[in-house]
Amino acid sequence: MHHVAIAVPRIEDALPFFRDTLGFFAEPIRELPDQHVRMVFLGEARQRIELIEPIDVESGVAKFVAEHPKPTLHHVCYVVDDLAGALVRLEREGVELVDRAPRRGAEGMVAFLHPRASGGVLIELVDRASLRDSIP
Repeated sequence: MHHVAIAVPRIEDALPFFRDTLGFFAEPIRELPDQHVRMVFLGEARQRIELIEPIDVESGVAKFVAEHPKPTLHHVCYVVDDLAGALVRLEREGVELVDRAPRRGAEGMVAFLHPRASGGVLIELVDRASLRDSIP
Protein backbone atom coordinates (compact mmCIF):
# COMPACT_ATOMS: atom_id res chain seq x y z
CA MET A 1 0.00 0.00 0.00
CA HIS A 2 1.26 3.48 -0.81
CA HIS A 3 -1.32 5.70 0.93
CA VAL A 4 -4.90 6.32 1.95
CA ALA A 5 -6.39 9.57 0.66
CA ILE A 6 -8.90 11.66 2.54
CA ALA A 7 -10.85 14.35 0.70
CA VAL A 8 -11.29 17.55 2.67
CA PRO A 9 -12.94 20.89 1.95
CA ARG A 10 -9.81 22.74 3.16
CA ILE A 11 -6.41 21.21 3.99
CA GLU A 12 -5.55 23.88 6.55
CA ASP A 13 -8.63 22.93 8.61
CA ALA A 14 -7.87 19.18 8.59
CA LEU A 15 -4.08 19.33 8.91
CA PRO A 16 -3.85 20.13 12.66
CA PHE A 17 -5.59 16.88 13.62
CA PHE A 18 -3.30 14.63 11.58
CA ARG A 19 -0.09 16.62 12.15
CA ASP A 20 -0.48 17.96 15.69
CA THR A 21 -2.89 15.55 17.38
CA LEU A 22 -1.77 12.29 15.73
CA GLY A 23 1.84 13.42 15.27
CA PHE A 24 2.26 12.66 11.55
CA PHE A 25 5.08 14.48 9.78
CA ALA A 26 3.57 16.73 7.07
CA GLU A 27 5.30 17.38 3.78
CA PRO A 28 4.73 20.77 2.13
CA ILE A 29 1.28 21.37 0.65
CA ARG A 30 1.43 21.15 -3.15
CA GLU A 31 -0.95 22.22 -5.88
CA LEU A 32 -1.54 19.82 -8.78
CA PRO A 33 -3.44 21.95 -11.31
CA ASP A 34 -3.78 19.13 -13.86
CA GLN A 35 -5.58 17.06 -11.20
CA HIS A 36 -7.54 20.07 -9.87
CA VAL A 37 -6.38 19.53 -6.28
CA ARG A 38 -4.10 20.74 -3.55
CA MET A 39 -2.57 17.90 -1.57
CA VAL A 40 -0.26 17.04 1.26
CA PHE A 41 1.26 13.73 2.29
CA LEU A 42 1.57 12.96 5.98
CA GLY A 43 3.45 10.16 7.71
CA GLU A 44 6.27 7.92 6.56
CA ALA A 45 6.86 5.51 3.67
CA ARG A 46 4.75 2.65 5.00
CA GLN A 47 2.19 4.74 6.89
CA ARG A 48 0.97 7.58 4.70
CA ILE A 49 -2.13 9.67 4.50
CA GLU A 50 -2.84 12.06 1.65
CA LEU A 51 -5.19 14.98 2.23
CA ILE A 52 -6.71 16.25 -1.01
CA GLU A 53 -8.62 19.50 -1.45
CA PRO A 54 -10.39 20.50 -4.67
CA ILE A 55 -9.28 23.72 -6.34
CA ASP A 56 -11.95 23.81 -9.03
CA VAL A 57 -15.70 23.33 -8.58
CA GLU A 58 -16.06 21.12 -11.65
CA SER A 59 -13.50 18.45 -10.68
CA GLY A 60 -14.37 14.97 -9.49
CA VAL A 61 -12.86 15.72 -6.09
CA ALA A 62 -14.99 18.88 -5.80
CA LYS A 63 -18.14 16.88 -6.53
CA PHE A 64 -17.06 14.27 -3.98
CA VAL A 65 -16.46 16.93 -1.30
CA ALA A 66 -19.82 18.55 -2.09
CA GLU A 67 -21.46 15.19 -1.34
CA HIS A 68 -19.22 14.54 1.70
CA PRO A 69 -18.50 17.94 3.33
CA LYS A 70 -16.57 16.42 6.24
CA PRO A 71 -13.18 14.71 5.79
CA THR A 72 -13.95 11.37 4.13
CA LEU A 73 -12.01 8.46 2.69
CA HIS A 74 -11.54 9.19 -1.02
CA HIS A 75 -9.28 6.40 -2.29
CA VAL A 76 -6.72 3.74 -1.42
CA CYS A 77 -3.46 3.60 -3.38
CA TYR A 78 -1.44 0.45 -4.01
CA VAL A 79 2.05 0.13 -5.48
CA VAL A 80 2.31 -2.16 -8.52
CA ASP A 81 5.07 -3.29 -10.81
CA ASP A 82 4.47 -2.54 -14.50
CA LEU A 83 1.44 -0.27 -14.23
CA ALA A 84 0.80 -0.25 -17.99
CA GLY A 85 0.81 -4.05 -18.05
CA ALA A 86 -1.45 -4.21 -14.99
CA LEU A 87 -3.98 -1.94 -16.72
CA VAL A 88 -4.00 -4.12 -19.84
CA ARG A 89 -4.52 -7.24 -17.71
CA LEU A 90 -7.25 -5.66 -15.58
CA GLU A 91 -9.15 -4.37 -18.62
CA ARG A 92 -8.87 -7.79 -20.26
CA GLU A 93 -10.35 -9.29 -17.07
CA GLY A 94 -13.30 -6.89 -17.29
CA VAL A 95 -12.27 -4.48 -14.53
CA GLU A 96 -13.76 -1.03 -15.14
CA LEU A 97 -10.98 1.54 -15.39
CA VAL A 98 -11.00 5.30 -14.94
CA ASP A 99 -7.60 5.52 -16.66
CA ARG A 100 -6.65 3.20 -19.52
CA ALA A 101 -3.07 4.51 -19.53
CA PRO A 102 -0.77 5.72 -16.75
CA ARG A 103 -0.68 9.46 -16.06
CA ARG A 104 1.46 11.69 -13.87
CA GLY A 105 0.41 11.71 -10.22
CA ALA A 106 1.80 13.41 -7.13
CA GLU A 107 4.78 11.05 -6.86
CA GLY A 108 4.88 8.94 -10.00
CA MET A 109 2.81 7.40 -12.75
CA VAL A 110 -0.70 6.47 -11.58
CA ALA A 111 -4.02 5.13 -12.80
CA PHE A 112 -7.41 4.77 -11.14
CA LEU A 113 -9.85 1.86 -11.14
CA HIS A 114 -13.53 2.77 -11.10
CA PRO A 115 -15.25 2.30 -7.71
CA ARG A 116 -17.81 0.00 -9.36
CA ALA A 117 -14.97 -2.46 -9.98
CA SER A 118 -14.25 -2.88 -6.28
CA GLY A 119 -17.70 -2.61 -4.75
CA GLY A 120 -17.50 1.12 -4.06
CA VAL A 121 -13.88 1.98 -3.22
CA LEU A 122 -11.86 4.14 -5.61
CA ILE A 123 -8.50 2.42 -6.14
CA GLU A 124 -5.36 4.21 -7.31
CA LEU A 125 -2.39 2.23 -8.61
CA VAL A 126 1.09 3.76 -8.66
CA ASP A 127 3.98 2.35 -10.65
CA ARG A 128 6.85 1.33 -8.35
CA ALA A 129 9.58 2.25 -10.87
CA SER A 130 8.22 5.80 -11.24
CA LEU A 131 8.03 6.65 -7.54
CA ARG A 132 9.99 9.67 -6.37
CA ASP A 133 11.44 7.71 -3.44
CA SER A 134 11.43 4.07 -4.51
CA ILE A 135 9.56 1.73 -2.18
CA PRO A 136 11.03 -1.78 -1.98
